[in-house]
Amino acid sequence: MARMIHSMIRVRDEARSLDFYRRAFGLVVAERLDFSDFTLVYLSNAETGFELELTVNKGREEPYHLGDGYGHLAVSVADLDAEHARFEEEGLQPRKLVEFAPDGKLVGRFFFVADPDGYQIEVLERSGRFA
Repeated sequence: MARMIHSMIRVRDEARSLDFYRRAFGLVVAERLDFSDFTLVYLSNAETGFELELTVNKGREEPYHLGDGYGHLAVSVADLDAEHARFEEEGLQPRKLVEFAPDGKLVGRFFFVADPDGYQIEVLERSGRFA
């Protein structure tokens, strides 16, 4: 059976992205592979073996166009309210807390935050399907 191991996004400013993902999600560099035209930075934390791969194309100045096909990354946290407050204190500009309950049944509680390159990240409370 296949096992998901990482997801990759392209970023322009490695330092700014590393700071964001460390402050937001406690992700630190697991490995950094530097090549002549690009750098791959693998981020992880103790919560999961899944990694986020940042690809930094050297010399890239213009923002990436995320297009209309990108959805979002998702992470889960034990205390959504506390995390939302922490994100606000860190100046990470989280969007509002949402309770998604179509037909009156709670599916999940979450908020979104954008990383420095505009990638959307959903922060879900560990409950129900997302426990």
